[in-house]
Amino acid sequence: MVRETGKKIIAQNKNARHNFFIEDVYECGVSLTGTEVKSLRAGRASLVDGFAMVRDGEVWMSGVHIPEYTEGTWTNHFPRRERKLLLHKKEILKLIGLTKQSGLTLIPLSIYFKDGKVKVELALAKGKKAHDKRETLKEKDAQRDIARSLRERN
Repeated sequence: MVRETGKKIIAQNKNARHNFFIEDVYECGVSLTGTEVKSLRAGRASLVDGFAMVRDGEVWMSGVHIPEYTEGTWTNHFPRRERKLLLHKKEILKLIGLTKQSGLTLIPLSIYFKDGKVKVELALAKGKKAHDKRETLKEKDAQRDIARSLRERN
């Protein structure tokens, strides 16, 4: 059997970068059941309502939707169940301190296969206000206009 290599993105939370300032990013493993992995291999997942929290010294991811595996039987999983994220103890202790002191939240940015194992890109983020979102959109428009004028010039 050929081992899988490389990185294959399954799902991304594109709206997260619009709604949050990303402070730091962590890569972590996920504790999954067999039918969840099969459903992910089919490329089906949604991170839209996903978030993570630290509880009892462990990091848990909630709100992530991994639909039931169509070929599964009674062994199928619950689509929106909480899933345990696998991080080193030092990283968990750091996350506990940062989320409690400064109002930062943990959100999943993407879920992907890395060398055959499911990984989650977890971001430590701070929420944006409405005026911050408008500024970000203005900057993107300005950059797009600059790039367009440079292409036309060349």
